[in-house]
Amino acid sequence: MINDMKDPRKTFGEAVVEAAEENGNVIVLSADSSSGSGLSDFSKKFPERHFEFGIMEQGIMGIASGLATTGKIPVFAAIAPFVTARPYEMFRNDLGYMNQNVKVVGRCVGLTYDQLGSTHHSIDDVAIIRTIPGVTILNPGDPVTIKKAVHAMIEHTGPCYLKIGSPKMPVIYPDNVEFKIGKGIVLTEGTDVVLIGTGTVLPKAVAAAKLLEEAGVSVRLIDMHTVKPIDRELVLSAAREIGRIVTVEEHYVAGGLGSIVAELCSEEYPAKMKMIGIGDFYASNGPYEELLDKYGLQPEKIKETVIRFLNQ
Repeated sequence: MINDMKDPRKTFGEAVVEAAEENGNVIVLSADSSSGSGLSDFSKKFPERHFEFGIMEQGIMGIASGLATTGKIPVFAAIAPFVTARPYEMFRNDLGYMNQNVKVVGRCVGLTYDQLGSTHHSIDDVAIIRTIPGVTILNPGDPVTIKKAVHAMIEHTGPCYLKIGSPKMPVIYPDNVEFKIGKGIVLTEGTDVVLIGTGTVLPKAVAAAKLLEEAGVSVRLIDMHTVKPIDRELVLSAAREIGRIVTVEEHYVAGGLGSIVAELCSEEYPAKMKMIGIGDFYASNGPYEELLDKYGLQPEKIKETVIRFLNQ
């Protein structure tokens, strides 16, 4: 594991510039938030391919859909709840139903817009967007896989939703890590419990796995960077071989990664499960790391929850 800390938004912006250099059809759309999305360099380098709108996310969805019909590959980036909850109908109808090749990017996901509270939290986006048929949902958990996810979604044909956070995050992977849409990554093998992390709290799951190993618990740690389509083979092999699964996500327990894993296992191979996430309430505002601790998403809290789960 590498301890370098990088800004996920800057990393995302760099990857979009790289993709645009390789593919002249890549364009960027923004709802008055290019700088906050890490796209300032793109607007300078490709001013003719950068479109800054006002705060009109519903309209931008339709514009992005129209541009996609001309062969362009629109990347629409803005604050996560404002590209999922606010324009849901347009996402569903203009992008999903029409199967348009648009890449929607929600930044400052989860609780990372910490001080502004519930209106700016994005802890329901997976639950909302995964109901739209044909939409791929990517939730990478370190800077290396953020870059790889950007290139993968540009190469993928069809609507995508990419989640990125805001605070600096540690580099987990080497540059040559294999990244494939729909295929999770096994970071550590283990026999006692399966720990599946995703997105912004993947580093917390990595740290928790280390604490558990030090406590004598053998952990199979999985990075589920693609939430939809889920890696069925990897989940079911974990269910069959270990039978105890804990999911960790900065999202409501309802409708997120844990729900997806539970739905799959209930149909194919039932396993004992524990889901770590946000409960059925509006999350508080406050310092980000303190919020993660409050909702059981810091490594020590994850460790304690896993041990209780195993002792049940």
